Amino acid sequence: MDWSAAAIWMGLAVVAALLSIWFRVSVALTEILVGVVAGALIGKEALHTTASWVTFLAGVGSVVLTFLAGAELDPKTLKRSWKEAFAIGLAGFFAPFLGSAFVAHALLGWDPRASWLAGVALSTTSVAVVYAVMLELGLNQTPFGKVILAACFVNDLGTVLALGLLFAPFGTATWVFALGLGLGLYLLIRATPWLFARYGGSTHELEAKFLLFALFALGALAAWSGSEAVLPAYLVGMVLAGSVGKDHALIRRLRTLTLGLLTPFYFIRAGSLVSLPALLLGLGGFFVLLLAKMVSKVLGVYPITLVFRYRRRDAAYTTLLMSTGLTFGTISSLYGLTHGIISEDQYSLLVAAVIASAVVPTWIANRFFLPHHHIQAARIGLEEVRNEG
Repeated sequence: MDWSAAAIWMGLAVVAALLSIWFRVSVALTEILVGVVAGALIGKEALHTTASWVTFLAGVGSVVLTFLAGAELDPKTLKRSWKEAFAIGLAGFFAPFLGSAFVAHALLGWDPRASWLAGVALSTTSVAVVYAVMLELGLNQTPFGKVILAACFVNDLGTVLALGLLFAPFGTATWVFALGLGLGLYLLIRATPWLFARYGGSTHELEAKFLLFALFALGALAAWSGSEAVLPAYLVGMVLAGSVGKDHALIRRLRTLTLGLLTPFYFIRAGSLVSLPALLLGLGGFFVLLLAKMVSKVLGVYPITLVFRYRRRDAAYTTLLMSTGLTFGTISSLYGLTHGIISEDQYSLLVAAVIASAVVPTWIANRFFLPHHHIQAARIGLEEVRNEG
């Protein structure tokens, strides 16, 4: 490990945090933008962007943040609003999947396989970005925020299935993963509450170590099968939301570890992977792909939110957050490049559009469509929890 490089990364994280405070925007967005600038000025080699330790820390950051997002889901809220979450999530997947694929083929002239790959990459939403934003505003504690997080998961599940069905047909390894994941989730539901009640609550931090073990083990199984570690991480968070999710002290410690150390590597690294020269050369294609995703998300998600009687500000905010993308979008793009489905130029445009979709819709949402009544309710609820404590 290069300690000077580690100091540079944490220095960039400090700069991003200060920018977030000064300009009152999400720190996830400032970290991505700082990564873009750092990648252009310092260079990927000087940053050690592709070094194994940076990749590992970034991967752990995305996994633990995704787990925390799943753990925030209130089973009662999800049971009450599952139709809403599934409707928004499915609309958030199908509209950009079909719309972006059509635009890539009809306007950019990409061949059918490359166009479908673009549709998959741009169909995503970003649980990591959405959760990070909601955490800063306190919306993760509200039914409104929990429904959005559940819809994000449904959306990304559609992306994972589409990538597998179109380009990586299910095989024996997939079924082994599915069975192993089901068994692992069952054992976690049964064992975790008992284990934490009997041995938790001490300076040994058994709870955090056990959860990281489970996330790493299921992540390894997912990677072996050709899937991604963030998928079981969200499911682990969901099934443990009724037990681990209620342990506010444990969740607070995990957030400190994740947001203080791990996610800066994840978000800054994502920004540093953008090639500005390639982006400038294909600026028109970049804007076409970004608009294709955002417009199709609006056309798909916004009417569904109105069906469920959302206020117009809430509907706009939900739609914009569902328009974000990062993890599964970059994963799908990289899969297309490594398997010869898209070219390097197409990859650069696609990844740039994916990363821009993590920044632009979130900035618009937080700048113009903040759901102030939900934020106020979250703050009141937080004060009540603190008073009870």
